[in-house]
Amino acid sequence: MKDMLVVGKLKEGKFEKFMGFMQSEQGMNERRKVADLTKTLGTVSPDKSAVIFKIAVHDEEALNSFLDGSNPVSKPIFDEVMASYEIFELNKV
Repeated sequence: MKDMLVVGKLKEGKFEKFMGFMQSEQGMNERRKVADLTKTLGTVSPDKSAVIFKIAVHDEEALNSFLDGSNPVSKPIFDEVMASYEIFELNKV
């Protein structure tokens, strides 16, 4: 497993829709394919325009698919709510 940081910029007013999907059964099932959910830490910017997740990824290809629109489950919601995202690999110093 790799520790990774995902920073997502959300379209204006789409935070609630984004979180609704991420916490739904469908969203949780897709997230389980990517990472260990028990080790996920998340936060949101004060204006709700960005989200940050530290995740323990066990399938990087599935992570990329989940975010880039090639995953058929996440694509419709991410097309609607996500403006952009960045993925960072974390290394202990």
